[in-house]
Amino acid sequence: MQLSHLWQLALLGLAGLSAAHPGAHEESSMTPAAKKTFLYNAKRSLGQCADRLERRGVKARAAARRAAISETYRKRSLLVRDTDRVVNTSHHSPLQVTSNTPETELFAQNPVCILSPEGEIGPFWVKGELVRSDIRDGEAGIPLIMDGQFVDIETCEPIQNLYWDVWSCNSTGQYSGVQSDMNGNGNDASNLDKTFLRGIQQTDSDGVAQFKSIFPGHYSGRATHVHVVAHVGSHTLKNNTIAGGHVSHIGQLFFDQDLISKVEATYPYNTNTVEITQNAEDHVVQDETEDSNSDPVFEYALLGDKLQDGIFAWITMGINVSATYDTSNAATLTSSGGVMNDDSSPGEAVDM
Repeated sequence: MQLSHLWQLALLGLAGLSAAHPGAHEESSMTPAAKKTFLYNAKRSLGQCADRLERRGVKARAAARRAAISETYRKRSLLVRDTDRVVNTSHHSPLQVTSNTPETELFAQNPVCILSPEGEIGPFWVKGELVRSDIRDGEAGIPLIMDGQFVDIETCEPIQNLYWDVWSCNSTGQYSGVQSDMNGNGNDASNLDKTFLRGIQQTDSDGVAQFKSIFPGHYSGRATHVHVVAHVGSHTLKNNTIAGGHVSHIGQLFFDQDLISKVEATYPYNTNTVEITQNAEDHVVQDETEDSNSDPVFEYALLGDKLQDGIFAWITMGINVSATYDTSNAATLTSSGGVMNDDSSPGEAVDM
């Protein structure tokens, strides 16, 4: 069994607030017809990938890796759908993760999420984030391990050396790295220098990358989510940031509603008085699932006897590495700290 180098490092314990910002968002510039054509072709392409991935052992290695990761953190206590079917379908693996749980059972259901070709980057993407696996920065919340695998829909091959860029809000709905009246205290300039729940990881030979994070909270007008940008052709600089290449995907990933409800009932999530937006009511969930080929919801398993021990979430994402999308960043993280981008207002549309 070959594990990613990340999980061979010495493991850190998964240890363990602000006003929420409104749900400002960006509109995709891709027409519904173009998106539908992309998803149809992507589904057909991925349908031809199954045998090749099976022969090369990619699926078997993914199952073994995820089982090993789940067991490691347990010891330390840690498909065709449309919108209605996605939000009403459980993505919870009901088996308890133990050393005796066969990976063939736990990870047998591993649907490939064909990501929509262009989604919303949101108003608070920060350029210049660090390449790192542990993005918690001391934030309190339910431990979350995110395991993502990227597959090229044109070649059926895992995408090696892709940089998976993620960010999410903390347990009470605030993002790091930006200063805005839509994000907690707009007068708090110190938030510009914070980096919690932001980071970038490079995929291995099986197209896999992982993060240690916490389950995100919520803010006004949006369902609980994790932002995703996929960088292709980039490289790591000496200062541990990335440069070059192009963006082949912009989007967001989600969680089952019943899991969100259970998390939100725990501290410190339950100190957030902002009303929760359900998945079924979220405009991005609707956009990303309007075609029956896309399911941007994490599969997951609990890492212990109680929710507070942690959650292991995984997803396989099919993207078109030939696609290129422009991005709009709210701020840039520099060696001297965060700097707001005066040329980018929150909610600005992304141009193709």
